[in-house]
Amino acid sequence: MATVDLTESNDPHVLSPEQGGVLLRGAPWTRLAIVGDSVAKGISEPRRGYRLESWSDLVVAALREVRPELAHVNLAERDLVTAQVQESQLQPALDFKPDLVIALCGGNDGLRKVFDPDAAERALEALFTPLRETAGTLVTSGFFDIIGNPHFDPRYRDVARERLAVLSRRMQAVSGRLDAVYVDMQTHPTGREESVWSTDGIHLNARGQAVLGTEIIRALGARLGNV
Repeated sequence: MATVDLTESNDPHVLSPEQGGVLLRGAPWTRLAIVGDSVAKGISEPRRGYRLESWSDLVVAALREVRPELAHVNLAERDLVTAQVQESQLQPALDFKPDLVIALCGGNDGLRKVFDPDAAERALEALFTPLRETAGTLVTSGFFDIIGNPHFDPRYRDVARERLAVLSRRMQAVSGRLDAVYVDMQTHPTGREESVWSTDGIHLNARGQAVLGTEIIRALGARLGNV
């Protein structure tokens, strides 16, 4: 049997903006703020068969299927730990007066030489709480399981994998306390595939971006009762 080349159009883990719009029908949100690190910023690289767009491009396009008046701002910057995201992005995000915030960060906390899970959880809660209280709807996400990432330095892969799993659990716990929308990427099957990773060993490529955007849309759709 011939192998079918996986592309955006036939990828079972990727939605089009139009399909995403169906899941987001009835969405009330008109002001979206994005905060975080390089994941939130959408640092990526090309993958044949996929548009070179960030996860946020897909989410915004899907939201505009039902809310064409949507305004959005992405305040994210790469290489920041959670405390730095809070320091530099929290107030600008609040000033934007969003009704929806997507906060993607924490990975750099886990990749530090010294990792303190309790301190990381406190930093996440300090950032997430005012965002949730102001915006009403907050979206957070765990991390892909990097076991399928062949580009991550093998000397540190096992340690990093465990730390990201711990951070994902802590992220989920904080999100649960705040009734935030938590996206569980730890168990997503594509995390075990080379095809979602950039060659820098850290970031998602164009397919990974599309997968993450799709899962955020699905999680929002579930919060709306459409999934």
